[in-house]
Amino acid sequence: MHYLSFNDAMRARFGTKVYRLSLQSGCTCPNRDGTIGTGGCTFCSEGGSGDFAAPFMPIEEQIENARKRVDAKIPASIAPEDRRYIAYFQSYTNTYGNVDRLRALYTEAISHPQIVALDIGTRPDCLPPEMVEMLRELQLSSGKPVWVELGLQTIHEETAKRIRRGYELPVFEDAYQKLKENGLEVIVHVILGLPGESHQDMLETVEYLSSLTPTLDGIKLQLLHILKGTELACEYEANPFPLFTLDSYCDLIVDCLKRLPPETVVHRLTGDGPKRLLVAPLWSADKKRVLNTLSRKIQEG
Repeated sequence: MHYLSFNDAMRARFGTKVYRLSLQSGCTCPNRDGTIGTGGCTFCSEGGSGDFAAPFMPIEEQIENARKRVDAKIPASIAPEDRRYIAYFQSYTNTYGNVDRLRALYTEAISHPQIVALDIGTRPDCLPPEMVEMLRELQLSSGKPVWVELGLQTIHEETAKRIRRGYELPVFEDAYQKLKENGLEVIVHVILGLPGESHQDMLETVEYLSSLTPTLDGIKLQLLHILKGTELACEYEANPFPLFTLDSYCDLIVDCLKRLPPETVVHRLTGDGPKRLLVAPLWSADKKRVLNTLSRKIQEG
């Protein structure tokens, strides 16, 4: 079975493998600061889903520090000046703040000569018109793509309330259309394995995204990681709910991939949970085994 992987899409687009640099914008989240709620989504760690990001500091320093970590994994045959990166603002809600401050921050990041794209993670309820316009202008002035990652997780309202997402599906739909109308690329996060959801429920979320018009640019399929310090971890420890086995998760991924449009880039198939925080599923910490099993199941699929 074929699908459009992130690596294949980036090589076709930029002519080389590209690497994400996890950076911080200094934003918080309306689901943490009291605007919507104070505890965040029940699955979200203190790092705001950006546990691998660099500490907040001047953007040039963040990029250099992140490069040092990433470059350790890049073959020495690729000269440092030939390496290409994505400036990835993942933690918390990166359009939740002063538009002028964020314009300056993102302009500096995307202006770096080895940065080929800007990738901004946010909530669909934090995209006022002036923020969308700023991102549109940034893409036009830089000549580089600006991607917006929206944390949807599920289309099912009962689950959304249980995980305390803080917005309803029409809010996502409105944000998606506004971003696409302004020429911005959209990547959507889906969490697989949320408590109470069946195999069919999860496929319905993927099928919904597959039916969007205009077509979805990218998707991240994320295994639910139960992390220490989260409300979800307390819930799981008090009343454990069913979790995927490695095989059942990989089987679901195959079913998801079959439902995606061929032009939608699959940015992620599972994701990583920091081992120091991981409560369950523990098999997910063996990344090599996970990737090998996924590869085999996809080939068989």
